[in-house]
Parts: sequence; structure tokens; C-alpha cells
Amino acid sequence: MTNPPDLYDLFIIGGGINGVGIARDAAGRGLKVALAEQNDLASATSSASTKLLHGGLRYLEYCEFRLVAEALAEREALLGIAPHIIWPLEFVLPHEQHLRPAWLIRLGLFMYDHLGHLPFGAGSLPRGRTRSSLPGSRRVRLEQDALGAGLKPEFGSGFSYFDCWVDDARLVVLNARSAAERGAAIMPHTRCVAARRAGDTWEITIADVLGERTLRARALVNAAGPWVNQVLDEAGVESAGAVRLVKGSHIVVPRIHDQRHAFILQNPDRRVVFMIPYERAFTLIGTTDVAVGEGEREAQVTADEIAYLCEAANRYSRRQLDPVEVVWSFSGVRALYDDGTANPAAVTRDYHLILDAGSEHGGAPLLSVFGGKITTYRRLAEQALQKLARWFPGTRAWTAGEALPGGDFGGRSFTQVHEEYSARHPGLSAPLLTRLLRRHGVLAAGILGNARAEQDLGRNFGGGLYEAEVRYLAEHEWAQDASDVLWRRTKCGLHMTRAEHGRLQDFMATLR
Repeated sequence: MTNPPDLYDLFIIGGGINGVGIARDAAGRGLKVALAEQNDLASATSSASTKLLHGGLRYLEYCEFRLVAEALAEREALLGIAPHIIWPLEFVLPHEQHLRPAWLIRLGLFMYDHLGHLPFGAGSLPRGRTRSSLPGSRRVRLEQDALGAGLKPEFGSGFSYFDCWVDDARLVVLNARSAAERGAAIMPHTRCVAARRAGDTWEITIADVLGERTLRARALVNAAGPWVNQVLDEAGVESAGAVRLVKGSHIVVPRIHDQRHAFILQNPDRRVVFMIPYERAFTLIGTTDVAVGEGEREAQVTADEIAYLCEAANRYSRRQLDPVEVVWSFSGVRALYDDGTANPAAVTRDYHLILDAGSEHGGAPLLSVFGGKITTYRRLAEQALQKLARWFPGTRAWTAGEALPGGDFGGRSFTQVHEEYSARHPGLSAPLLTRLLRRHGVLAAGILGNARAEQDLGRNFGGGLYEAEVRYLAEHEWAQDASDVLWRRTKCGLHMTRAEHGRLQDFMATLR
């Protein structure tokens, strides 16, 4: 059945990872899809994560076995489809007997190594894919191993295991690109003003710089994250689920050690804090878990949170940190499903998809997304389409084995791809090629063209950012201003001066 021009099969509110993941999956099934995001893509929670694809080792303490198993299986699937923005990262857990006994940690790591193999965590991985390509956990003597680099000498033993690093904002943008390539209308900086049922369709009023207009859709997906309840109110639908808003903050400081490993640190309050090598010259430290109210969706890092994270790091770090050393901080509000748990750190990170099918006589469906974590977004999207299968029968899951834009390496490793591009562009420095390939994968060819030297890429804005890439981001990735480029499409903002930020902003204004 062919839709009229203004009638979509699926209209999605929210341009975070869950919204774009659902858009990609649905568009690839042949549905006519539109997505509206009130700000930039990944402008809220989805760019404020700890940048990890992980099962969540600490969730085992809360008996979240199904969630951990599914997340571990998804970690493997995503590593396969996006090897340019996802890569393995080794974590070191210094051991303190009075916080958690060694036998408990060994048991947890054993489960972590094997849970992804279990059927209830399998999801829909491509046939023949092994459940984990990452090395298993092990006990380490930190005083005799490079894995002890950066730690105080009194931490003599610990454990090592692997998870994956991800560029979270780029994961969002690449899913949006994939959806658009399959026909989805991706509309950042577009606010949903109102939504109401009109028979068997939704009438959705949206507003952007051109004004207001009304579209229609057979189904509506509410993936608005911290704004999920606001969307339900605007649609006149009573929520069947409760949302718990929990703020997570991170700080970035000068690099603590020169090795590649990260740390997972145990705190006396039984929370864990990560210290992760970040953007070559820095260390990322996070996260906090602070309950916030409905009016605090625009998250800000507080001085108390900065002090908390510095104190957590200083219990273990050989180099002691002072809050004045923080070069950047960011915070996001997670819209978790409220399971009644008092401790914000213990609230489930599992997702809940709640379907409102309209009246008993029929009506347009509304699917609302509560909770979730970036690692399980792809599986969440599959489950969302399964919930809507009554209205869109005959579609099939497909995203587990289909590379995200730029991630089709053709069986080659990242190193082999890098060598190929180095031979093709001998006048470009290895660090510049690495950064471009880590952001764009094989699509970097569209930026590099026939460049033989760095001046062939146009104006140098600083921090490894050149005009050719900026124009590409504006044309292909919906970047409209400097913050879109500096903090979401790239992290070049960390490596540039305030004056350079301003010059980029002036240039971006000429592209509109």
C-alpha cells in the first residue's frame, strides 16, 4: 500500500540512540519513517555516556543476568558492524579485599566471560558469529605488570577483563545516516508541538525554522528520553510506566598514564567509577548517579560531583588530581524505568517498551520507550518493531549483520585499512588519518578525495579539523553550528582554543 505524501508508517520523536536505532531498523524493513529531534542528534543523554559498550559488570550484583547477557551479545554484534567507532578496551580492577572479596570478583568475572554465550542473551547475531571475540578475564600482579601504570604502589594485585569503547555520538549519527539512506526523513532541530489521534492515524504538528506543519502517521514512537512523559502529556495519553531521572556526570583531565588500559575503581559507597584514556591526551572519569526532578532535564555538572569524581580517582591514582585540572565536563540525564529502587545507582538499566494501542475498537498505536542503555539499542529497536508487528506484519529483523556507514571493512582489520589509506595519501600524517578513519571509516574517502598533502583539505581550524571535513559534516551529517562539529560529530573542541572555536562558528554560519 502506497502512503499519501504526508502519511508515514512510523513517526519517531527523539533523535537519541533509541530513536535513530528504531528509525534505521524500520526504514530497512521498507516502512516509511520520519524522525524529529528538537535539538541536534545525540544532543542530550546519548552523547553524555561513559563511551562504553559493555555488559555492565556491576549489574551482576543486582542480579540483572538477562540484561548483562543481552548486552554482552550486543557488544559483539556492534563490534562487528562498526569497527571504526568501536574497539576493544582492557579494564583493570585493583583489588581491595575489604570492599569485595576476591572470590566474589572472580565469580563475577567468570559469569561476565560466559553470560553472552547463553540463549537468553543471544539476540539475533549473524549466523556463525562467535559469542565473544574478546580475551577472557585474568588475575594480575599490578606491581609487576604495565597494567599497574598510573596506580599507587600499594595496589599490588587486581583483575583484568575486556569491554569495548564506543564513540557514542557518532553511533547515533551513523544510525541516522543509515536510516536516511533507506528513505527515512531525519529532521533535527524540529520540535513536536502536538500529537493527537485521528481515527487510525496520528496527526503530529512539528515546528522548525520554517514554521509549523502537520504530518500523519500510522504509528507513533515516543523515544524522547528524559522528555518521555512530556510527550505523553502532549499526546493526551496516560503513562502506564513511571520514569526515574538519574543524572550521570563525567570529567576530563590531562592523561593520568601513557598506557592503553582503563581502570574500573571500587568506591567505599559500593559504586564504581571508570578512568578511561580519552582523545589521546586526556583521561575520562565518571560517572555519578544523582536523582533529579522533571525540571532538571538540562543536566549540569556540579562542584560536588567534580569533587566526588576527583576523590574517587585520587584513592587509586598515583598522580593526584585537583578540580582545577578539569579541562571539560559533561552530564546527561538518563530516563530509567522506575522499578521502585531507592538507590539511584541500583535502578534497573533494562528497557521497557509500553504500547498504547488506542481504544478497544482500534486506533493508531503509541509505543513509548522507558530506560535502556546504549549497548542494547539495536536489540531494543528489534523489540520495538516486534511490538508493532500487528500493524506492520511481514517485516524481518536485519540490522545484526549489516555494517553501519563506513564500517564495511571487507574482512580487513582497522590496521589494514589504515595502511591502505596511508599508501593512497602518502602526504597525510598518520595521526590525521587515524582520526578520520576512527570517525568515518571507509567513508573518509569522501573527505580526502585526491588529497596529497594536508593543505589539500582546505582551511585548518586547529585540533586536526580541516575545512573538507567540516563541509562533509554539514552536507551529510546534519551539522549546523560549531558545537555540533566540535562536541558530537568530533571531539576536536578539546584540542582547540576558544578563538579557534569562534572562527569555526563564523565559518559554519556561511554554510547555512
